[in-house]
Amino acid sequence: MNSRQTVLGRIRDALSDVPDTEAQDTGAVPRTYRDSHAGSDVTGLFMQRAADYRASVTRTHDAHAAVTEAFERHALTRVVVPDGFPEQWLPPAGTWQRLSDHPPLGFHELDTASGAVTTCALAIAVTGTLILDAGPGQGRRALTLLPDYHLCLVRTDQIAGDVPQALRRIDPRRPLTLISGPSATSDIELQRVEGVHGPRTLDIIIVEPNGQTQ
Repeated sequence: MNSRQTVLGRIRDALSDVPDTEAQDTGAVPRTYRDSHAGSDVTGLFMQRAADYRASVTRTHDAHAAVTEAFERHALTRVVVPDGFPEQWLPPAGTWQRLSDHPPLGFHELDTASGAVTTCALAIAVTGTLILDAGPGQGRRALTLLPDYHLCLVRTDQIAGDVPQALRRIDPRRPLTLISGPSATSDIELQRVEGVHGPRTLDIIIVEPNGQTQ
């Protein structure tokens, strides 16, 4: 008997006295526990926690102006823009080169790009985390992992207070990428190194409800 058979056998033994009429969803499981520790200002908390991870965070009513300023500040010249990113948020044409992922960009093209600009599916205030699910304005995972700079725009209504609330709002069947600050790791001597597994620099722009979201 191998390990798999041993485990399955123990499960069958444990379930041997369960009535055939009982199913896993027979009774509702009470969910009376607290599902958020965010408090009332979820946007402010998200900004604080994301900044703790060394992300640069800006809150604005004018997404176009904020994106243009970020492009100029980082001297971005060749930027990956996924399908579905709001056109009205982008800087004027002619000041930078737009890299489209059709046909799919190769590793060298992504690695040598100045950066990538995306939206997100959701954000979590308590953990300062961005969630991308390859939806409109986000593109496939490689677009935000290979360039050295990532600029992500988040609407305030996309910020969930805590993890349980966020889990109810995402589709687990989609390819989820969770981002908490720029890519960083530490060696055995606890020397922090950024940019090993993803972008070295992460800028986040939070767009207020009356910002340019249409």
